[in-house]
Amino acid sequence: MSTKWIVVETKVNASPAHVWHLWTAAEHIVKWNAASDDWHTPTASNDLQVGGTFVYHMAARDGSVGFDFTGTYERVEELESIAYVMEDGRKVEIEFATEADGVCVTERFEPETVHAEDLQQAGWQAILNRFKAYAEAY
Repeated sequence: MSTKWIVVETKVNASPAHVWHLWTAAEHIVKWNAASDDWHTPTASNDLQVGGTFVYHMAARDGSVGFDFTGTYERVEELESIAYVMEDGRKVEIEFATEADGVCVTERFEPETVHAEDLQQAGWQAILNRFKAYAEAY
C-alpha cells in the first residue's frame, strides 16, 4: 500500500547553508513559521538529530487559541533532507535541492483526516511562502 502525500514547494534564492540555517535554527523558526499574519510561533525548540525532537508553539496573535506542533527526527542529512514523524504518527519529508540560483525546498506530508486536504496544502504552502520571503530578506 502506498502512502498518500500532500506536496508543497518553493524556490528560495539563497545559498544552501543560509536556507538550512534559517529552516533549522529555533531563533529563526519563530520569525517565519506561521500561515498568516494573525498567527505566530512565539516559542520553538529544535534538537536537530536523529531521535531528537522539536516543539513549535503556534498561536493566534490575539491569544484565543494555540497548540504545540511536535515531531521526532528520523533522518537529518545536512543541507539535503530532513524526515520526521509528527506526534500523531504522520510522516513528513523535506528535501533541499541545490540549484544554480538557489534552493528548491519540497515538503511532503501525510494528510490528517480532520481538515480538507486542499486546506492542509494551502496552509503548509503559506508557511513555506513565508519562509521563502524571510530567507530572501534576511
